[in-house]
Amino acid sequence: MTSKTPLLDQVDIPADLRKLPKSKLRQFADELRTDLIDIVSVTGGHFGAGLGVVELTTALHYVFNTPDDRVIWDVGHQAYPHKILTGRRSRMRSLRQGEGLSGFTKRSESEYDPFGAAHSSTSISAGVGMAVARDLKGGKNHVIAVIGDGSMSAGMAYEAMNNAGANKNRLIVILNDNDMSIAPPVGAMSAYLARLVSSRPYTGVRNLLKVWARKLLPRTLFKMAQRTEEYARGMAMGGTLFEEMGFYYVGPIDGHNLDHLIPVLENVRDRMWGPVLIHVVTKKGHGYAPAEAAPDKYHAVNKFTVLTGEQKKSTPKQPQYQNVFGEALIAEAKKDPSIVAITAAMPSGTGVNLFEKVFPERTFDVGIAEQHAVTFAAGLAAEGMKPFCAIYSTFLQRAYDQVVHDVAIQSLPVRFAVDRAGLVGADGCTHAGSFDVAFLATLPNFVIMAAADEAELTHMVATAASINDRPSAIRYPRGEGTGVARPAEGQVLPIGKGRMIKEGSGIAILSFGTRLAEVVLAAERLSAYGLNPTIADARFAKPLDTELIAKLAREHEVLITIEEGAAGGFGSHVMQFLAWEGLMDRGLKVRPMTLPDIFQDQDTPEKMYAQAGLDADGIVLTALNALGRSNEVPKAVAGRA
Repeated sequence: MTSKTPLLDQVDIPADLRKLPKSKLRQFADELRTDLIDIVSVTGGHFGAGLGVVELTTALHYVFNTPDDRVIWDVGHQAYPHKILTGRRSRMRSLRQGEGLSGFTKRSESEYDPFGAAHSSTSISAGVGMAVARDLKGGKNHVIAVIGDGSMSAGMAYEAMNNAGANKNRLIVILNDNDMSIAPPVGAMSAYLARLVSSRPYTGVRNLLKVWARKLLPRTLFKMAQRTEEYARGMAMGGTLFEEMGFYYVGPIDGHNLDHLIPVLENVRDRMWGPVLIHVVTKKGHGYAPAEAAPDKYHAVNKFTVLTGEQKKSTPKQPQYQNVFGEALIAEAKKDPSIVAITAAMPSGTGVNLFEKVFPERTFDVGIAEQHAVTFAAGLAAEGMKPFCAIYSTFLQRAYDQVVHDVAIQSLPVRFAVDRAGLVGADGCTHAGSFDVAFLATLPNFVIMAAADEAELTHMVATAASINDRPSAIRYPRGEGTGVARPAEGQVLPIGKGRMIKEGSGIAILSFGTRLAEVVLAAERLSAYGLNPTIADARFAKPLDTELIAKLAREHEVLITIEEGAAGGFGSHVMQFLAWEGLMDRGLKVRPMTLPDIFQDQDTPEKMYAQAGLDADGIVLTALNALGRSNEVPKAVAGRA
């Protein structure tokens, strides 16, 4: 059978690509796109952004001597074509699966991934660091940071550019403009100007005149001439902002035209020094009609049929937690006009899109700017509004100083909806919400809640809306709920009070969050061992229900706490209380169950929780071990200890 990708079949690593004549690169890029479509149709994953950078990926690896030259992909969700070209093509169908390839760039995976990334806006900072390190060591290699226009909405990108412009180190930044269209004209004249200002004659004459002017002109006149030249280029081509930050701006260039891309990249590689920004305009989903027509739906996809683009979506059995949050917030906002919703570029991922449909004027998407989102919410709260700031657990990490300084210290009633709290499956450790309880519960006067199911989440949204004297947070996981009946309207919970689920004896299991369903299942299995554990739902990590905890400690031989977070969170606060109250002095056996002290690689959530020991079998094993009955544990379960 004739291969659909005869040129691609000859390329395992970029050195093979560089052996091809330039005349073959258009065909090569088309084959690379075909292969990408075939792969993602089987695996699912990030799609639209990868389709948009096929030509750029080809050009970069053709022009630059990777891996000696460092190519840093911001976020990494557009790096599938890069992975295909860098020795990983045979493993691409293991993407985002257990023991398979990561969906993002990963240093431990390949020497062609010089910097791991799954969160946005880090590439320029990393590139500045690599460029400085190269210069300190006397190296000559190139450093190229590729960043999307969406990622440029984050302040960190501008901090890095400001630093790079001041340092004057050799650095190439490629702005992949696939949405904002910062400078739309990308036709023949634009390509000509880009080649011109990056060419040897232009840069040579420019540098000669700069030296001459510096020597002969007074400083004020020299600065005026320099500004005039920069603004002239800015007027012709755009990019004045980047010039002001110390970058030499080239572009915009059609990112799908290799005849435009390659000459400019070669010119920048061979002729130019200091920080350079190349503005490349691409289109998400380019080359695959369904993705071009609906780039939002094809940003990340399930498995799909190549001919039609139809995605093979499983019908959710239960409502998604983010949608439960969105619907509960709408119900509260209908009663209270001061409630507003804030998201940092993740409206559909957090359920804020549902709120926006009903209250567009009370919805604020601030872009990839979590720090701003938090302090913006603090400003709203200071003026009497009731902001709900919906941010993924791992993205909230990026704004921790603002949570501490701008919210907590001032005791402002910002309500944090902490989505993706817990393990997240295919996105792996970079998106796993493991640390939010630990880093939030250390803050004085902060209310921390975790919903055990959809009904509890509805009540907790109402509870957060009622808290007007301090900050609060509600954490809930990715995925479907448990199927419990949801109330028509949330009820305000007593602050710092848990609930008893089942009275028993001997063993008490105190759950915080959605592991409660596994706790109930574990209790059923423990009955086969003649055990009847008590089950309680803590609801709050702060303030703790000390009355409930003391009762469990006094009336049971073993107390197990369980949470979907790292050590240092809920269980640690429980043990702190028990220790100070002397409740462990008479032999109480306490077993805090948390996520393991590792960064867990991607797999299905079920397998990841099993690996962590936070499933029903893990709870049974913990209970029997605490009672000294480990010899009764089935071998299949005991082998996980």
